[in-house]
Amino acid sequence: MSKLLRHIRLGAFGMLVLAVGACSATYQNHGYVPTDTDMEEIIVGIDSRDSVAETVGRPTSFGVLEAGNWYYTQSRWRHFAYKAPQIIDRQVLAISFTDDGIVENIERFTLEDGRVVPLSRRVTDSNIKGITFLRQLLGNLGNFRAGDFLGN
Repeated sequence: MSKLLRHIRLGAFGMLVLAVGACSATYQNHGYVPTDTDMEEIIVGIDSRDSVAETVGRPTSFGVLEAGNWYYTQSRWRHFAYKAPQIIDRQVLAISFTDDGIVENIERFTLEDGRVVPLSRRVTDSNIKGITFLRQLLGNLGNFRAGDFLGN
């Protein structure tokens, strides 16, 4: 009977270890931001896009155009059990360039520097609700005159 009791205790202890281990948080890192020591090699007003790319690599995010600014982003997320993932750290390194492609400014932003930007959702009500494609097509037949096409 003592062997059975010992196996039951060992099994209960194993279940307890698994239950506690399942409740631990996991972390995920996304993106890449160069370190401060890497950025010390870049000199504002002297380095170009090509020299920045050689020193710290090209970012995954650019400005609106290819000739725009470069943005390096990195995020750290905490996942805990059934809860939604929570961001615990975010860094953005923005390198702006002149029109000639020379480094103009280097800025680093963190999660604390950020602010919530409310998005405005503008939805245009369509006037074609409930109208089928065939009805739209046939509805335009009376709106054209031959003179419109002949230039008269």
